[in-house]
Amino acid sequence: MSFAFNAKYLLLTIIIFFIEVFIALYVEDTFIRPFIGDALVVILIYCAVRIFLNVKYWKAALGVFIFACAIEILQYFDYVKLLGLEQNRVLSVAMGRTFEWLDFAAYFAGCLIILAFEKLFKSKEKSVSYK
Repeated sequence: MSFAFNAKYLLLTIIIFFIEVFIALYVEDTFIRPFIGDALVVILIYCAVRIFLNVKYWKAALGVFIFACAIEILQYFDYVKLLGLEQNRVLSVAMGRTFEWLDFAAYFAGCLIILAFEKLFKSKEKSVSYK
């Protein structure tokens, strides 16, 4: 693992962040907001990590998955209230207050998307470099 700035991941982070904001503000349904939004948040965190860390993609994806699951478990115990932050609407929403078993599946799906895209782009980079 090393530190290095990666503009590609910065751009992806910004794009996914705005998609997440759009979903949070304008989408009220039972699939896109709860499932797609949670899968995208894992991808968002992954991209944010990869802006500065040059690490094997599968290690970063695994770390983000573990982090997301840990936060979900903390939500079960209403950690926002335990920290005394329930009155701060922005922090309360950003940190999450609702535990949902299906969120683990969304986080896993997000990680699978990361692994698939990284593998795809790594194989394309290799094929281009051999030409």
